[in-house]
Amino acid sequence: MPVQDKTRRLPSQSISQDITSLHGLQTISTYNTTRADASLANLQQAYQAMLVQQQAETEKLTLYRAAADAARLAEWEFHNAVLAMKEVVRGQYGSDSNQAQAVGLKKKSERKRPNRKKSVEIAS
Repeated sequence: MPVQDKTRRLPSQSISQDITSLHGLQTISTYNTTRADASLANLQQAYQAMLVQQQAETEKLTLYRAAADAARLAEWEFHNAVLAMKEVVRGQYGSDSNQAQAVGLKKKSERKRPNRKKSVEIAS
């Protein structure tokens, strides 16, 4: 039997087949084994543990998504507040002031003027 890579998730189809197998085993009234890991009680316990962990994962994913949404909205609110502050500084002190430069705006006098591109005629 090859070594199992337990770092990756099992496909949902495999888990669904395993659950179907467990339900099928529960219909066999004469099932008895000496292997503790294959006993019906152990299988039911492992199944319940899996369901509990899947539910915990779903709850934590929901909390994570809610926290991520809240953080994203807070980032946008902060960004919009900074943009509003920059507009106020530009309006109050002018776009060529040291105060505008202090908040990260480029002074109007330091902007590079666009150069005209000379058209090159194609010789045919």
